[in-house]
Amino acid sequence: MRVHIEQMKPVLGDREKNLLKMLEAIDKGIASGEELIVFPELCLNGYVLEDLVFETAIKDVPEILLEKSREISIIFGAVEMGEGDYPYNTLFYLEDGKVIYKHRKVYLANYGMFFEGRYFMSGDKVRAFDTKFGRVAMVQGEDMMHQSVQFILAQDNAKYIFVSAAALARLGINKHDISSQWREILKSNSYLNGVYTIFANRVGVEDGITFFGNSMAIAPNGEIIQEADFMKEESLSCELSDRKIRAARIATPIFKNENLDVTKREIERIIKERTN
Repeated sequence: MRVHIEQMKPVLGDREKNLLKMLEAIDKGIASGEELIVFPELCLNGYVLEDLVFETAIKDVPEILLEKSREISIIFGAVEMGEGDYPYNTLFYLEDGKVIYKHRKVYLANYGMFFEGRYFMSGDKVRAFDTKFGRVAMVQGEDMMHQSVQFILAQDNAKYIFVSAAALARLGINKHDISSQWREILKSNSYLNGVYTIFANRVGVEDGITFFGNSMAIAPNGEIIQEADFMKEESLSCELSDRKIRAARIATPIFKNENLDVTKREIERIIKERTN
């Protein structure tokens, strides 16, 4: 699978401009023979939306993106107006002119400079799904900070986990350390679960918040295949192969040795003890 990662800078609240930027990247990906393109979290709307959440939300995927998905599969993030007119932070997977799957962000960041819980409803599913490239999964930002999400998706037989993010750069740390936390989490996910982890982070500044970029693709053995620079718009292209998944799982069979019965029993015990 040839994957294109688009590290873009969305325009806050301007769906039309962001869609045009996305289409430009999509056409380049198609011209280069790439098979799937992945965009950052909320790329269609921008991140620090606050009251613009309702004004910029979509109920249906733009028809032009569905048409383009006949030539290249597309992962993109947007504010989705869901049931009961509640907005969700949603990732869409488009393929062959259809919405194959959508993931509504489960773990809304609601601390420090993040206020997602004030504006979004929380999703309630963590699942892998089938595509022409095999079984994949996708999550947004904070979802990936939870070990349970990584574990569930791997045990649901995802071979490729796409992480779209709006990860911010924190002040007072060295440039080379900006992405160290994310880097270790993503590498650990690939190594422990024997999966590819593809990280598409945005760049730009919104309301004083700077997003660091440094998007990357990580192989099933935990090694970084390719990564983008910090703080600027950039594109990455890389080839992902099932053979490397098999090789990693043979060399380090951690995934194979998981005992789901033990996990289920102990989780049920913990839940019971907490509710008594």
